[in-house]
Amino acid sequence: MSAMRFFAMTSAALPLALILFAPALPAAAQQKDVIVEQPDNADSSPKQRLDQLYGQLKRERDPEKASSIANQIRMEWNDSNSATINLLMQWADKAIEDKRNPAALDFLDEAIALKPTYAESWNRRATLNFVLGNYRKSMADIEQVLKLEPRHFGALSGMAAILATTGNDEITLKAWERVLDVYPADRAAQEQVNTLSEKLAGNRT
Repeated sequence: MSAMRFFAMTSAALPLALILFAPALPAAAQQKDVIVEQPDNADSSPKQRLDQLYGQLKRERDPEKASSIANQIRMEWNDSNSATINLLMQWADKAIEDKRNPAALDFLDEAIALKPTYAESWNRRATLNFVLGNYRKSMADIEQVLKLEPRHFGALSGMAAILATTGNDEITLKAWERVLDVYPADRAAQEQVNTLSEKLAGNRT
């Protein structure tokens, strides 16, 4: 279960967006017994698996089947290929559940410092900053996530959620459309696109 389910919502209008913003599966699931770092290029199979899964997600139109594919992608996101980083992510999740947000930020900061190429640590910190109302910091972290993985639909959803707080419907709509470009069967994104499209069409008449 996502640690975000334990958070108090800062914007009641965006619950589904916030759920998508966060990873659904704990990093602890990939924790190793022995802390041994692996070089980033030691095995290209994780990237190959992600490419295949993203391709399936883009083609799938059935929401339930697409959700299953999305969860497989989240599992890939959550494995940093480093037991040390995975452990820090586990500690961060536990701190979040216990509402020890400063400690969670410290763990995430350390994970990012140790492996800045691991997108999920940036995404987890972006999520926590969002919940704490630090939207500028959250957006900065999202930008890092998307530099590392432009197809990260969780970060794209988080970006859309932040943009929604500005009241700029046109920019927010474009952000949700970016989510659908990666994850066409995402129901929350579909609903947001439909709602914003109708609102903007009504404003033009």
